[in-house]
Amino acid sequence: MSYRILFVCTGNTCRSPMAAALLESKQLPGVEVKSAGVFAAEGSEASAHAKTVLKEKGIDASHRSSPLKKEHIDWATHVLAMTSGHKEMIIGRFPEAKDKTFTLKQFASGTDGDIADPFGGPVEAYRAARDELTALIDRLAEKLQERQ
Repeated sequence: MSYRILFVCTGNTCRSPMAAALLESKQLPGVEVKSAGVFAAEGSEASAHAKTVLKEKGIDASHRSSPLKKEHIDWATHVLAMTSGHKEMIIGRFPEAKDKTFTLKQFASGTDGDIADPFGGPVEAYRAARDELTALIDRLAEKLQERQ
């Protein structure tokens, strides 16, 4: 079974690119990863702090932001949003995605809750987001491998 995981946040420069880079770094067979943002500009790099905190874990964060488009939704087998607000926005814009759209916490751990946005904050806020994402991505990877 192959999976196409789309991570979605607001501007596609912090949380969703970090989540995508963390999952890609696991090099799981049959798993493709992309990210997008509900209010993203086209072509921005990941934020400097996002790149820094990923580099601390040996992960390259070469990334260009992308606004969420229908092509992303059509491509994805799973759409994983960083917050319940993002999830509602995605389903509002793309009702056909309802059955495959979850928050990352909901899908990976079965709990509710949002990933705090570190945008504009100190590097410590990005480390906290990275560490929270790492734990969730580890659980997500286990889940995907169990379903293979």
